[in-house]
Amino acid sequence: MRKDADGAAGLALGALGDPVRRQVVMLLGSTPLRAGQLAEATGLSAPAMSKHLKVLLRAGVVTDERTEADARVRLFRLRPQSIAAVRAWLDQLQAHWNAQLASFQRHVEERSRE
Repeated sequence: MRKDADGAAGLALGALGDPVRRQVVMLLGSTPLRAGQLAEATGLSAPAMSKHLKVLLRAGVVTDERTEADARVRLFRLRPQSIAAVRAWLDQLQAHWNAQLASFQRHVEERSRE
């Protein structure tokens, strides 16, 4: 796996280590939402949600944009590339373990023929 993809996956995995942030990602998977909507849906205060959103933004898991109607309103969206980086890392991990298990199976089968 490329070094930059490892970094993106690592940042995303770190950000997703918190259950509230995972819940935010699940909510944003359906539709973009404002911070207030996310705070209400998760039962958090606005300042607490702001801290979680900053972590997700820094990790590149979500993006934000200002609405045309009101520049003070920020709309948060899930950034699919970050999830793809995690998926690629997991696929690489799965391939590694599949190879290890296949090697172990060959070893066991060879030993049982002896």
